Amino acid sequence: MIRSELNERLKDAGLSKKDFAEKSGMSYGTVNNWGNDNQPVPPWVSSWLENFKAKKSMMEVKEVIKRSGLCDPVV
Repeated sequence: MIRSELNERLKDAGLSKKDFAEKSGMSYGTVNNWGNDNQPVPPWVSSWLENFKAKKSMMEVKEVIKRSGLCDPVV
């Protein structure tokens, strides 16, 4: 993944580099340097972002269902 792709995928996930760094436990400086000639983007970042987006979507669906009152809370 190159820097421009990382930036696009972060934007698509609704994350800034700072947000991503905090959520992934990485330093902002490290994340900010990814994608330059000396610091490639690690391979795990792609799947991390996909999983983050999937969880975010599921949480949004869960909230809509909860607000709709269509299901009873599990006891």
